[in-house]
Amino acid sequence: MSPSNLESRFQTLHEIVRAANLALAPGPWDYLAGGTETETTLRRNRQALDSIAFRPRVLRNVSKIDSTSTLFGRKVRIPVMIAPVGSVETFEPGGGATAAKASAEFEVPQMLSSVCNPGLEAVAAAADNFRIFQLYVRGDDAWVDEHVKRARDNGYAAFCLTVDTATYSRRERDLARRFVKPWRARATGQEFQAALNWDHVKRFKDLHNIPLILKGIATAEDAALACDHGVDGVYVSNHGGRQLDHGRGSAEVLPEVVAAVNGRATVIVDGAFMRGTDIVKAIALGAQAVGLGRLSCCGLAAAGQAGLVRVFELLEEEIRICLGLLGVNRLSALDASYLHPASPVRPAHVTSAFPLLDEEGY
Repeated sequence: MSPSNLESRFQTLHEIVRAANLALAPGPWDYLAGGTETETTLRRNRQALDSIAFRPRVLRNVSKIDSTSTLFGRKVRIPVMIAPVGSVETFEPGGGATAAKASAEFEVPQMLSSVCNPGLEAVAAAADNFRIFQLYVRGDDAWVDEHVKRARDNGYAAFCLTVDTATYSRRERDLARRFVKPWRARATGQEFQAALNWDHVKRFKDLHNIPLILKGIATAEDAALACDHGVDGVYVSNHGGRQLDHGRGSAEVLPEVVAAVNGRATVIVDGAFMRGTDIVKAIALGAQAVGLGRLSCCGLAAAGQAGLVRVFELLEEEIRICLGLLGVNRLSALDASYLHPASPVRPAHVTSAFPLLDEEGY
């Protein structure tokens, strides 16, 4: 577990986000940073996290702190996952393959989007990592079955269906830039995603012997239904604020989902998680892992594989510091007793977790 070679260049996460902004043209940056329509859901993701304060305990032995965790029975170095993002090659030419190498190097899982190059086989060949495959449904049952087989044949440990994209949203930053993602230009079969329903979930569980995750759960009711159908992973997400406008922030949704799941499935969450403190909050609320989308892409855009590894190194340090100051020496000791409602101290936006960027004009 040797450190990356970027310690002197990137001593803070905000420096990585700044480098990504400088490296990307306006179109790709707005694709990364933007949400749908008024971007209310995007801002509420951050606001929900900023509305949680800590309740630290003192005079506890925190001389040794363990920030490792497990996901689907496999050990991970910190409880994060590279979230599925379409067209990652927009930010780094190697796309999903480069992310896979960083995943293997730092020992955290990668969830690969089905609309990310160079494709599931090439990404699997790039690194011996903990990998999960995420699918947008663009074909019939046989088409889905083929993707399950390909994923299993190539060592993917679980399979994910995204369930919050029945229709494609209006992402106005992209529209205003006239920026078209590569996969959108060739996309067909949206009607299959629109028709996706609980019968398809039942069929999947009846036929396929691979853990199934549903990504895009936003209510206790759907979390309970997922568990009733035997789903293995409930992924709380609003697509980073990029689908339904005026939704709730993921951290606000998480407690009701955890209660509805009641230990019957693994709970994953994403949505504006940018700091080690954010990840600690998610674990204290009952999640097992946190998906990193925008932050992972910033690492890739800033410095490729090494940039993404540096993101993980800095998060690991922030998590370790947070645990120690909370009086906790391992993640499993966290619960909601370490949290308290609070009022945010600044307006929320996509990079408001990095106040130094505001001072620099980003």
